[in-house]
Amino acid sequence: MKKQFHVISTGKQTTEQFAAIASQIHLYVDAIHIREKEKTAKELVERIEALLSSGVPAEKIIVNDRVDVAVACGVKGAQLAYHSLPAKKVKERFPSLFVGCSVHSLEEAVEAEQGGADYCIFGHVFPTECKAGIPPRGVETLAQITSAVRIPVIAIGGIQPSHVPHIWKAGASGIAVMSGVFLANDPLAQVKSYVQMMQG
Repeated sequence: MKKQFHVISTGKQTTEQFAAIASQIHLYVDAIHIREKEKTAKELVERIEALLSSGVPAEKIIVNDRVDVAVACGVKGAQLAYHSLPAKKVKERFPSLFVGCSVHSLEEAVEAEQGGADYCIFGHVFPTECKAGIPPRGVETLAQITSAVRIPVIAIGGIQPSHVPHIWKAGASGIAVMSGVFLANDPLAQVKSYVQMMQG
């Protein structure tokens, strides 16, 4: 099974900046997440439309939390957080929507699988500025989760290209990167570095 490469917006860029980067990198990634907690539904729709106008296929776009926006715009899926709608409810109503759950423990990963989630994103695996002061959960916990659930587990949190072999060894089905791509000096070059390690 091909390893997945997800990239996630940081909430620190304008729609134009985000779309410009996405237009460069979408050929090399499997999913582009719109994770903009402060944005209204209307603003999220504008972001999606900007991505589509930039050549990003709808089947690569995932909206965090807002199932309504994902369904209304006809994109690939929705990424659910602990405060979001339960995966089971979403899959019952929208069985064709690709649904992921953000999890932080083995128990949450099992719950996501039982709820019908198509995959889960687990983290943070390595130290990251996004979670400053919070100890990373590590590759050992990642390995426990990948061996306990059947759905794909995507690792997130402080992942550098050099970490990729350790993540594969732990059984992960892919990686997710936020600032490591979208805040990089050269996002396209950085994406290619990840892809090279993923293929190595």
